Amino acid sequence: MRAGIRTATDGLATGLAVLSTVLVVAPLVAIFVYLIFKGVSSLNLDFFTQVPKPEGVSGGGMANAIAGSAVLLGLASLIGVPIGISGGIFLAEFGRGTKLANAVRFTADVLNGVPSIVMGIAVYSLIVYRQKHFSALSGGVALGIMMIPTVTRTTEEMLLMVPHAVREAALALGVPNWRSVLSITVRTASPGIITGCMLAFARVAGETAPLIFTALGNSNWSANLNQPISALPLEIYRYALSPYEDQHRLAWAGALVLIVLIVVAVSLVRYVTSRGVLKGAS
Repeated sequence: MRAGIRTATDGLATGLAVLSTVLVVAPLVAIFVYLIFKGVSSLNLDFFTQVPKPEGVSGGGMANAIAGSAVLLGLASLIGVPIGISGGIFLAEFGRGTKLANAVRFTADVLNGVPSIVMGIAVYSLIVYRQKHFSALSGGVALGIMMIPTVTRTTEEMLLMVPHAVREAALALGVPNWRSVLSITVRTASPGIITGCMLAFARVAGETAPLIFTALGNSNWSANLNQPISALPLEIYRYALSPYEDQHRLAWAGALVLIVLIVVAVSLVRYVTSRGVLKGAS
């Protein structure tokens, strides 16, 4: 009797776990399949090599928007990743229990909940309004600031999971504390830290609201960081509001490309880093 109850309970728990997994994965799969259905027909060579056509003219592409997104995300990563990791190291290793650490942790938590449009308005007031023009630099700053809290808190949590015995062993060998943190503790926690960086990257990659107030958009090629620049989210937003069906199709194609680029970038970084970590450990 008891064996039957245990078997039934085990089967119920397994079934609930499988159901929960399906409920988590199903929305992502449904969105991805729908994007493929709506956008794959508009993907061609012109989409990746040409700039947008004027309103009402069919054809064109989003080559400048793809390049612009790469520039903006690169700037954001240069700002958000180093500052976020440094903040996480301070919270976990050097500032435990201090008032400054509590203030930094509270600020990161507050920033993590600030709506993206508010961040865009703030950067507009601080940079765009003072410069009297929109720019790729201001867009990168807005996205970079949005990355900082996620990277900071993830780095802190990953470093706190490293056993104290690892730190104590390094210190017992006479290794300076700062060297132990950078060479041993951070290296041990690097897979989790990189995951946090990728989460922050994926979060800001599809943001539109802050870019409307900072980067603005550009229908032509632009490599000047001090001038407006296009981005995939901006072009998707603009085409989605267009009355022309051809631009609606391009918007679906742009959304599909954006999702694929995020998935590919995150997967490649995770793969390369995990191999590097494994080689280093071996």
